[in-house]
Amino acid sequence: MLTLLILLVIVAAVAFWGVGIYNGLVTARNAFKNAFAQIDVQLQRRFDLIPNLVEVARKYMSHERETLEAVIAARAAAQSGLSAAKASPGDPEAMAQLVAAQGQLNAGLGRLLAVAEAYPDLKANQNMMQLTEELTSTENKVAFARQAFNDAVMAYNNRREMFPNSIFAGMFGFTAATLLEIPAERKADVRAAPKVQF
Repeated sequence: MLTLLILLVIVAAVAFWGVGIYNGLVTARNAFKNAFAQIDVQLQRRFDLIPNLVEVARKYMSHERETLEAVIAARAAAQSGLSAAKASPGDPEAMAQLVAAQGQLNAGLGRLLAVAEAYPDLKANQNMMQLTEELTSTENKVAFARQAFNDAVMAYNNRREMFPNSIFAGMFGFTAATLLEIPAERKADVRAAPKVQF
């Protein structure tokens, strides 16, 4: 009888230990999904600003139709990439699609803002100044949200790969999550020291 009781206590302890590992993996996975939801909010805000920016610019930049259309097309592609990533945050394919689409949008916005520099009236337009300021603020929020997401993904992947969690992760389908990297074409810009001219 005592042996049976000891055996039951050991089985219960192992079961609670296993449940704790499983729940920890679920918590970590939900944390990185929540962090991605914050990226989604900021990117959606960015997408909402772009049509207003293009509309203000369109009034001044009638000769730059191709640039404006490229930004609108890139916005649509970026929204599609975000939808795919939202359906499966951390999935390598979805993250790669999101990074590529965001890179395309960044390039289009960069061209738009560079061309806008050639139009003094547009640069001085109050709406344009406000929209570019909001876009810059949103870009900063996206960067912070990306950092939080990447931190959550790293914590999840670490928890998932540690022994004995790795056994449970494999048994219950906890796959590795992928970081949201800065688009390759922007890495040099981000890492370069800012140039200050007087």
